[in-house]
Amino acid sequence: MRIDLEARGTRSRTLEVAAPLIALAVAILIGGIVVALLGKSPAQAFHVYFIAPLSEVWSLQEVAVKAAPLVLIAIGLSFCFRANLWNIGAEGQFVMGGLAGGAIGVATHGMSPDAQTFWILPAMLAAGTLAGIAYAMIPALLRAKLGVSEILTSLMLVYLAERTLDYFARGPLRDPKGFNFPQSVMFDDVARLPFLMEGERLHVGVLFALIAVAIGVVVLGRTLFGFDVRLVGSAPKAARFAGFSDARLTYAAFAISGGAAGLAGICEVAGQIGQIQPIISPGYGFTAIIVAFLGRLQPIGILLAGLILSLSTIGGEGAQISMKLPLDMTRAFQGILLMCVLAADVFTRYRVRLSFGSRA
Repeated sequence: MRIDLEARGTRSRTLEVAAPLIALAVAILIGGIVVALLGKSPAQAFHVYFIAPLSEVWSLQEVAVKAAPLVLIAIGLSFCFRANLWNIGAEGQFVMGGLAGGAIGVATHGMSPDAQTFWILPAMLAAGTLAGIAYAMIPALLRAKLGVSEILTSLMLVYLAERTLDYFARGPLRDPKGFNFPQSVMFDDVARLPFLMEGERLHVGVLFALIAVAIGVVVLGRTLFGFDVRLVGSAPKAARFAGFSDARLTYAAFAISGGAAGLAGICEVAGQIGQIQPIISPGYGFTAIIVAFLGRLQPIGILLAGLILSLSTIGGEGAQISMKLPLDMTRAFQGILLMCVLAADVFTRYRVRLSFGSRA
C-alpha cells in the first residue's frame, strides 16, 4: 500500500475555516491523553487550562496582556509567511527591540523633574521598532544578495541577540546599586507604558496589538502591497513575470515583521518588566509562529489564536499550582498544536490517495 498526496483543484473555504478548529480539538485530545498518562484528570485539566482563567477579572487581564505581544509579532510574521519568506528569528528581533528601547530608559533614569521628559517614551518605542527592523534586515540582505536561507540565519541570530542582552544586563546596563543582581535600574514613570485603568494590569501595549490587527486587515486585503505579498507567495513565477521584485518584497516583509517584533519587545520591557533583565521573553517570538498559522495568517484569526494561546499559558500556570502538572506541559501542548495545525493545512491543500498493489 502506498499513500499519495494529490493536490486539490479547488480549496474548500469551509474546510479552511474548520481546519484550525479541528487542529485545536485534536491537540486538546492528545493533551488529555498525556494528562491521563500522568495520573491526572483530563476533565479537570481542561477546566484549569481553558475555563478557570475566564472566571476572574484579573486573569482576563493577564490573558490580554500576554496575548498582546503574541498578536503583534504574529501580524508581522504573517507578511513574511504569506510571501513565502520564513522569518524564524522574531524572538531575536523582540529581544533586540527590548534592549535598544530599554537602554534609553536606563540612560534617562533620574532626570531632573523640571526637564522635558515627554520625548522619552516615544524615543524608546521608536528605538525598539528600529532595532527590530535593523536586526531583521540581516537575514533579508543575506537572502536577497547571496541566496542564503533565511530560516537558518534568522534562527541563529536569536542566540546572538540573547547573549547580547545577557551581556548588557550583567555589564554596561547593570544597576550599580543593585547588589550585583544582573538587572538595570527600574525605569522612571515617564519611561513606562501608561496603564489603561488605574491599579490594573492592562497597558497601552494591548492597544498597539489591536491597531496592528486593524492595519493588517487593511494592508493585506485592500492595498497593492498586500496583493503583491499574496501573489508572490502563491505564484512566484507569475509575480516575477508581472514585474514584482523579489528583493524589494523581501526587504519590506522582513522590515514589517522585525519592526512589529521590536515594538513588542520594548512594550514588554517598558510595560510588564520595567527594567532590563537577562531574560525578557518566555519565548514570545517562537510561540507567535504557532499563533500566525493557527490564525491562518489572517489578522482577525491571529487575534483569536493569540487569545487562545495566551489562555493556555495562563491555564498552564494555574495547572502547575493546583494539579502539580509541569509547566513544560504547556510548551508541549503548544508544540503539539503547531504540528496539528500544519497537518490540517496539508489536508486542506491535498487529498490522501491510497494505492494498493505492487509498484511499477
